[in-house]
Amino acid sequence: MTEEQANQFAEHWINSWNSHDLDAIMEHYSNEVEFHSPMITLLKVNDQGLITNKDDLKSYFRIGLNAFPDLHFRLHNVFTGVNTVVLYYTSVNGRKVTEVFEMDDEGKARRVLCNYSASQSNY
Repeated sequence: MTEEQANQFAEHWINSWNSHDLDAIMEHYSNEVEFHSPMITLLKVNDQGLITNKDDLKSYFRIGLNAFPDLHFRLHNVFTGVNTVVLYYTSVNGRKVTEVFEMDDEGKARRVLCNYSASQSNY
């Protein structure tokens, strides 16, 4: 993945979330997706913190958008790797987040690992 591709992905991903456009959000994910996040358990979607299909992922995102109607992400940095992109941003309630996106051959996220700061912070 090039730096330009990573930045385009990040910009579109952030804008999709900030516009609360669920269909646009879902465009970023592969049909064969594995999504890990502590928010899955926090929002009581399941106890594993893991979603393994796109339909369940869409339902989870819908729950999140409804739970946080004022949701707005602020992107801080984009990191590029081999078939990976990492986004560092501020999420709901001021929590800092990194998401590692492993991309498929079509530039869609096939595996995602979400990591949240323990609490709000100023850094």
